[in-house]
Amino acid sequence: MTSPDLSRRDRLVIKGDPDDAAHLVRHVLDEVGPSYRPVGHAPLIDALIGRVPGLAPIREFFWMETAALPAPPAVGVEWLDEVTVKEAISLFDRFFPDSYAQPEDSAVRRWAGIVDSLGGRERPEPLAVAADVWSAANCGFLAGVCVHPAARGRGLAQAVCGFVIEALVRRHGRAALMVHADNQAAIAVYERLGMTKRLLCAAQVVSP
Repeated sequence: MTSPDLSRRDRLVIKGDPDDAAHLVRHVLDEVGPSYRPVGHAPLIDALIGRVPGLAPIREFFWMETAALPAPPAVGVEWLDEVTVKEAISLFDRFFPDSYAQPEDSAVRRWAGIVDSLGGRERPEPLAVAADVWSAANCGFLAGVCVHPAARGRGLAQAVCGFVIEALVRRHGRAALMVHADNQAAIAVYERLGMTKRLLCAAQVVSP
């Protein structure tokens, strides 16, 4: 399955027998071009790298999902209005500029967040946010999780993610996200929220 410009990357989702998949990937890349990045279960992508000339690994990540409602319910989290979403732009500019989901991204359906004062400041600001984005009929998708560094260690990430996951499960029957395999802190948060994980890998065509 090809998916042009999903999350600002052209992706080629791979599944099946390694030999058959290698033949298909070579053919498809000739048709669609080298900007497409094969993605699939880590053992399959590893097998393709040995079979498709010029294909190199990028990094491993986990697909995490749940069909269960988090417990206990999140408190202190709300869906953000347009003004507050715009205020979150600086949060991403300073602390998560590489996030695929951004406050100015039109693909985001809605943002959830925790708004509070920080360090004695009188004016409240978004301290933790997460997005409902790229959701499908039977699977809601969570991305753009960002917490102000000065507010970390207070359980805000778990609260805001739990809030969005609950909404996605109620609406779509399932909630999912992707996280880099070396982001152990985030993985622990998602596992506490009842999510299970599958190891995936992405690869890219490199010039000789």
